[in-house]
Amino acid sequence: MGEVYSHLSEEERQVIQIEIGNGTGIRAIGAMIGRSPSTVSREIKRNTWFPSNESESYRPYRPRRLKTGPWTSRYYIAGPARRKAARRCAKARKPHRLSPDRLWAWVAEKLGCGWSPPPVSGRLRVLFPGDDAMRVCPETVYRWIYSSKPRRERRARCLPRGHRRRRKHAGRRVSRFPIPGRVSIAERPPEADDRSGFGHWEADSVIGMGCDLHTEAERRTRFLMARVIPDKTAERSVGARLAMFAPLPAAARLSVTHDNGTGFARHARLRDEPGMATYFADPYSSWQRGGNENRNGMIRRYLPKRTIIEPGMARELQEIVDETDNRPMRALGHRTPAEAFADELPDLQL
Repeated sequence: MGEVYSHLSEEERQVIQIEIGNGTGIRAIGAMIGRSPSTVSREIKRNTWFPSNESESYRPYRPRRLKTGPWTSRYYIAGPARRKAARRCAKARKPHRLSPDRLWAWVAEKLGCGWSPPPVSGRLRVLFPGDDAMRVCPETVYRWIYSSKPRRERRARCLPRGHRRRRKHAGRRVSRFPIPGRVSIAERPPEADDRSGFGHWEADSVIGMGCDLHTEAERRTRFLMARVIPDKTAERSVGARLAMFAPLPAAARLSVTHDNGTGFARHARLRDEPGMATYFADPYSSWQRGGNENRNGMIRRYLPKRTIIEPGMARELQEIVDETDNRPMRALGHRTPAEAFADELPDLQL
């Protein structure tokens, strides 16, 4: 836990006043009151009292050389120091970045559409390139939302993970299962690891009530594909995947990375039919498939847990996928995954 900072108390200022009169050094005073020497130094510099400031004999127009005598001296006195500090605290602070109505109205509108703060921040630079007033970083938006209870209750629900309090993300653990022919992610080619190569996918399942969803996310472009499956069995899963990859050119489906769930036990069919290399992430390491986990989180905005998913929801699911693929991402230079994916395909077909 970090340090807790507080203002100097009246008793501490009295000690500073007495010790300055005794000729004690700043470091020694700081040690006496349990404060940093810098704190004591700033206190003396900011709140020193000049009798001439409150004396009737003060003549601001008198030449400096005529200001002689004790009335021109400087002192540190606890009472005036406290009053100066109080007046300084009462002054208006710099307005919050989101205080301008025009900026907050635009940010609030996009948050209401389901955008998260990073694309909101990045899109401002695209739409208002010469307007410095229309700038805000993602962290500022998060802090603004969680700074007050009314704003948090209204706006946090628009965030991808609208918790009541900000917290660190903890990955969900899955059970281990011995999968035949499993190839570790450590053997995946470098162009797939650093996202420099196109055609490398990440696979996962989204559990629903009734039916489930199978999702595929391309690592370089973050392009998402999804399909409704009756259950999460290995046979249903691989059948859906073969249908999803079939329309793509061979260079757009080079490899796929899975977690260690039982639904991927028949991954060998992807090697035999489409000719895709298959890899598996380390156990309890969902961050190794972060792109797919992120895309699943987008789907969960529309289909939260315990949502009933039916076989006839294919059209509705495709609308959700299209909405996700047409949302700008900071990782893509604020282009959309659909635009990035489309840019890669012409190069493959030449």
